[in-house]
Amino acid sequence: MAGHIIAVAGGKGGVGKSVFTANLAIAYLQELKQRPCIVDLDLTSLGDQNIILGQNPQKTIVDISRMQGVTLDPKSLGPMMINSPVGYSFVGAPRDSIAARDLDIEGLGRFLKAATGIFSATIIDCGNGMDPYALKVFEYATVIFVITSADVIVINQTKRLLSKIQELLFPQEMVQIIVNKYSQSNIIGPQMIQKNIGRQIFGAIPEDVASCDGSLAKSQPVCLSVPSSAVAKSYHEIVRKMQQTNMLENLSKLKKPTPGSVKSQVTAPADAGSGGASARSSAAPLDPWTSMKLRIHKALVEQMDLKKMNVDTSDSKQRAILREKTQKGILDILNMEDTASLLSTRELKAQIIKEVLDEALGLGPLEDMLADDLITEIMVNARDQIYVEKAGKPMMSKVTFSSEAQMMNVIERIVTPLGRRVDEKVPYVDARLLDGSRVHVIIPPLALRGPTITIRKFPKKRIEYKDLIAFGSMTEEIADFLRCCVEAKLNIVVSGGTGSGKTTLLNVLSNFIPASERIITVEDSAELQLAQEHVVRLETRPKNIEGEGEVSIRDLIKCCLRMRPDRIVVGECRGGEALDMLQAMNTGHSGSLTTLHSNNPRECIARLETLVMMAGLGLPAKAIRENVASAVGLIIQQSRLSDGARRVTHITEVVGIQGEVVSLQDIFLYKQEGLDKKRKIIGRFVPTGFIPKFVEEMEAKGMKISRNLFAAK
Repeated sequence: MAGHIIAVAGGKGGVGKSVFTANLAIAYLQELKQRPCIVDLDLTSLGDQNIILGQNPQKTIVDISRMQGVTLDPKSLGPMMINSPVGYSFVGAPRDSIAARDLDIEGLGRFLKAATGIFSATIIDCGNGMDPYALKVFEYATVIFVITSADVIVINQTKRLLSKIQELLFPQEMVQIIVNKYSQSNIIGPQMIQKNIGRQIFGAIPEDVASCDGSLAKSQPVCLSVPSSAVAKSYHEIVRKMQQTNMLENLSKLKKPTPGSVKSQVTAPADAGSGGASARSSAAPLDPWTSMKLRIHKALVEQMDLKKMNVDTSDSKQRAILREKTQKGILDILNMEDTASLLSTRELKAQIIKEVLDEALGLGPLEDMLADDLITEIMVNARDQIYVEKAGKPMMSKVTFSSEAQMMNVIERIVTPLGRRVDEKVPYVDARLLDGSRVHVIIPPLALRGPTITIRKFPKKRIEYKDLIAFGSMTEEIADFLRCCVEAKLNIVVSGGTGSGKTTLLNVLSNFIPASERIITVEDSAELQLAQEHVVRLETRPKNIEGEGEVSIRDLIKCCLRMRPDRIVVGECRGGEALDMLQAMNTGHSGSLTTLHSNNPRECIARLETLVMMAGLGLPAKAIRENVASAVGLIIQQSRLSDGARRVTHITEVVGIQGEVVSLQDIFLYKQEGLDKKRKIIGRFVPTGFIPKFVEEMEAKGMKISRNLFAAK
């Protein structure tokens, strides 16, 4: 009869999984009178089992994994392991991390397969259970014992490990929970642990510091050194329970991922003491629908290597052909599945095909949100918490990601075509989707709850000034006035907070530029959509993997000045590029447009001053203010109001400088007058009565502007 692989893992160091591994093997030997094999595969501790067992092996699991062209049997493996006179065999871990790098994962698989034909039980210390070698053991294992303790941080790490095992489609019954160092006086009892992690406790090992420390001092497992202790008896109870319930034989019949099918999607967990991993969102048990979807997706990945198909994602025809091939692959997989209970109708079958297609080729659960025209922003706080913005108001979505691995696949699908990357070295990135939607991604260790995605959706229909009038963002008279300002080549700054609609307004203003003029746009992530033909679009570039090759907005603005621009449009000033922008405005490149973050026109001037200081040239404050006053002609303040509506709240002229202060004069204001029955803000646009100085210049150029437009009302 084939033997069993018993994997032992702990979500956090110090829970006692190595001690548990050794004592479980001894209790197994003493109860069943059968030789077990103990394998130390904890590549973090590197040799703890040597101390616990009092052994000093010359060969290690690395040596076994690299045995090529040799049949792995008792004869060939004999010299590679220690056969203790007590009655167990032992395969040690390498003694240093450099040697551990030579462990061959395929060779490990060959050993695991051979071990089931040699030993009735091979008990393996898998460390934290999150590295590729532990996952390889899980593929061959009959049972996985996860060791936890009555400690809040340890419980959180245990939940994270259980979540990852579940994401990789290992059956829940295969995982058994052991509470180590249990004390009745501890405020956190087994029932509380069960409730917190949502799993039954299989066994508990009592806390006995004296017996355990004494055994370690003797380099013997407790079951050998103090066989009458409560700790030793608890190990025997676990083995007897396994035997009485026929656990190993029953679990061996479960359907598990086939060896080689589990790809490593994890890295070693961060130290819980840092607060990183303990703050992650834990995964709830997967429902049958999600489990089937993950199973189909995994089979699809095995059947079709989508990454090697070399499809140009910007080519709609190639995307359609790939989608058709993938859909056929999903149907073939479904035909081999027992779907009668879940997919009872044609609609349900079509739905699961669409969801798997979206995950395989698109952005998974985000696809439907991107297709919904009412949604303007998507905010993924964690894999199981997604908010959307509708009509200016955020609301929780019922849609979730099935795993963090799925989220990372979606992120990779967004950034890779743009030549950008996001990893532990560069854990955040700005990108855009095919339709121009702006994406910001930030991942662990900076994001404590897991990967975070924020998508500012790009409207499918280009927004024009008529749309802003229809939305109530401005009046037709104000739109005509702004058109004249753009055509008269005033330098304009659009000011506003995050999500207030600055970029949309900048896009509308840019479309007022005459088609005969040469326009150069400079953006961090290309969003502007100009209707003119004579447009050059420039986009910044981040550092490459060697930390070189970065091209900033400052660099691109300097390039602009050598490209004979009639207009320079900068997506946003957020650093020292503000100085270059002002210099361009002051040196014959009038009619330039840009945006920046500020709450009102007065703060806009102060922020511009601060950004210029960031250029690092040490200019005196008065010189900076004089530069600002002579360069900027008009400030348009865009705001998002409390009801979610976006309005132009100020149109302000920069008059000049008086002493140390830049003089501003409001031309139009949005005046709030109350709320209607639906709690929507009621307001109107009012002129202040001030006629801007530049009106005379505009009239000299042949533009007709009615003075009544500025009359106070």
